[in-house]
Amino acid sequence: MIEFRNEPFTDFSKEENRSAFEAALKKVRAELGKEYDIIIGGKHIKTDQKIKSINPSDLDEVIGVVSEADTELAEKAMQTAVKAFESWKAVSPAARARVLFKASAIMRRRKHEFSSWLVLEAGKSWPEADADTAEAIDFMEFYGREMIRLSERQPLTRIPGEDNELTYIPLGVGVVIPPWNFPLAIMVGMTTAALVSGNTVVLKPASPTNVIAAKFMEILYDAGLPDGVVNYVPGPGAEVGEYLVKHPLTRFISFTGSRAVGLRINEQAAKTAPGQKWIKRVIAEMGGKDSIVVDADADLELAADSIVKSAFGFSGQKCSACSRAIIHQDVYDEVLNKVVEKTKQLKVGEAKSLGIDLGPVIDDKAYNKILEYIEIGKKEGRLMTGGDKAKGNGYFIQPTIFADVAPDARISQEEIFGPVVAFIKANDFDHALEIANNTEYGLTGAVIARDRAKLEKARQEFHVGNLYFNRKCTGALVGVHPFGGFNMSGTDSKAGGRDYLLLFTQAKLVSEQL
Repeated sequence: MIEFRNEPFTDFSKEENRSAFEAALKKVRAELGKEYDIIIGGKHIKTDQKIKSINPSDLDEVIGVVSEADTELAEKAMQTAVKAFESWKAVSPAARARVLFKASAIMRRRKHEFSSWLVLEAGKSWPEADADTAEAIDFMEFYGREMIRLSERQPLTRIPGEDNELTYIPLGVGVVIPPWNFPLAIMVGMTTAALVSGNTVVLKPASPTNVIAAKFMEILYDAGLPDGVVNYVPGPGAEVGEYLVKHPLTRFISFTGSRAVGLRINEQAAKTAPGQKWIKRVIAEMGGKDSIVVDADADLELAADSIVKSAFGFSGQKCSACSRAIIHQDVYDEVLNKVVEKTKQLKVGEAKSLGIDLGPVIDDKAYNKILEYIEIGKKEGRLMTGGDKAKGNGYFIQPTIFADVAPDARISQEEIFGPVVAFIKANDFDHALEIANNTEYGLTGAVIARDRAKLEKARQEFHVGNLYFNRKCTGALVGVHPFGGFNMSGTDSKAGGRDYLLLFTQAKLVSEQL
């Protein structure tokens, strides 16, 4: 087996790549408006309750119509997954890994097609969609190799007269609840990590991106995954999600989303249901309030570029997005002016158009919430640019910068999840680190500085799971930057890292006296 290598990103400066992507968009557009069924045990189930998936760039365009499950179907999915687990857990780790490698190969061949679904259903720009699809491929390739590694004989201290063996066995049925912001990559990573470890899955995708998850189910089928190993159960989180989380047969919950929902899941999972005979495991990634710190000696052009890319990529809808720029007072005005100037050059428009910098935000809930925070920001800071809706028949918002924001202001503390960044002035580097650590989150952060002593100080004291020096605070790569955060950012699960599959397994030691 060749060593893991990250899937390369597409170079859209090349005409042949642009033409291939346009062709994929055309193919996907021809499929818009189709109906998608619930899938339980390989059987397709239609329900009267439907939800329309809407293009956030064009609110008149329906991406697909999805049947929604209720608690009765959630129960059916659970029982199906329980039954499938009995056979799937006995499949060799190498054979399970081969399913991932096959699925990865299929997705690689259909790369632009999946990216096109991301453009139309999630509102991602071409490069953002391409990176999402590449990450999904990476997760499958990486976790397949990791399962093979974990299935090998594990090193133990040997003693005479005994044969000792440690193996990693699966947990059982997992409920996978992925987010809408990386609706392919994170959904694929969470789902395939669970199944390659020998577990079975009830997948409840994020409602705004149900169709992308349905398309992934097609790949799993084509890759030869047995029926019932992954069951596709779209439905309301408050009904279907809670039912599955509370279920006594649920062995683990893998969740990525908001702090509020993650804490509720953790609380519900901690309560032992009648008939439950294990402590449910919760693997949670719950967002961030991420800062880029800029020191007085920094490369200010690099600092400005890093802030703009981190704050406004995918309209700030990343848990790793920079929403706070903490700048040394000696260079505060210069960095602020550079960022404002660069931000004013950004293009907001429909995601289908190559060359835009920001597409829409995901839906009306996000749109209204972000606009509310912008109004709060107008009271808490000095509006430098943006601050309003952007033109178009979609959920478009102008990239927005507020200056002179207090470290304890609401827009400095609460996760906005949109194209809004607050500039905060620091007296010195120590003060900047103090501000950077003053939220209840701890996901990502970056420091732009030249002084080695200060970088080493930040290495020790900047309390985040993913810390970057002299680069942006977004764009973690599978295998390169294992991803997950501290405090209210979640359980620091480190997706895309060598520890991740351990969360979906349990270690069993067998000792035989010779």
